[in-house]
Amino acid sequence: MNTNLTSVRQILESKLRETALTGGLRESIRINQVADSVDMTREAVEREMAVHSLDRDSALVRRLRSAIERLNDGSYGVCQECEEEIAPKRLKAIPWAERCIHCQEAADSQTTHEDTFRIPVDQSEAA
Repeated sequence: MNTNLTSVRQILESKLRETALTGGLRESIRINQVADSVDMTREAVEREMAVHSLDRDSALVRRLRSAIERLNDGSYGVCQECEEEIAPKRLKAIPWAERCIHCQEAADSQTTHEDTFRIPVDQSEAA
């Protein structure tokens, strides 16, 4: 089992290094002044995609660091919701998994449900 945890640690650290190399994306969210409205729209779309990518990568970095911390404190492989063991098959597929499949499905369902009923806030009313 110790050898298995060592290989898991190597996988997590490798993925962390790979994911943390997103410095180039930060450059792509810089706002450039362009005269053409088509170019402005294209750049806005590219910035939006870069921001989403940065958000996704930073969330993954947090999950990877959390998984490494769980390896260090001995709680790796235990669901953070129900405290049951996470299936080895799931951990093999997603080594940074924080929840067992049942708790993850419930969390995903809850998020989907909340997103469905979220009321958009008009920014002009917030001011």
